[in-house]
Amino acid sequence: QVQLVESGGGLVQAGGSLSLSCATSISLFGLNAMGWYRQAPGKQRELVATFSRVGSSWYADSVKGRFTISRDYAKNTVYLQMNSLKPEDTAVYLCYARQYDTQYWGQGTQVTVSS
Repeated sequence: QVQLVESGGGLVQAGGSLSLSCATSISLFGLNAMGWYRQAPGKQRELVATFSRVGSSWYADSVKGRFTISRDYAKNTVYLQMNSLKPEDTAVYLCYARQYDTQYWGQGTQVTVSS
């Protein structure tokens, strides 16, 4: 069982920045993938950014150049730095981790971007 604890999020004006963090209960080396989804009201859950076990990162087209995913192996934590935020980035952001065929989820954190 992998536990994920998110922090960060909140309310920011358009153009501003926020940072999210997600701490895991196991070493990042024990995970096949880790990253962030988001879900806005009435919309499907969308993969935003992710790391694979080999280290490559991937971003949704909608956030490329604005969001940066990073990780700290010593702290077993993954971060999402979100810059140049837009109202359409408003959503609940959920951290996820995949270990073999099992996917785990954080509790979710609200990000609201006002225009």
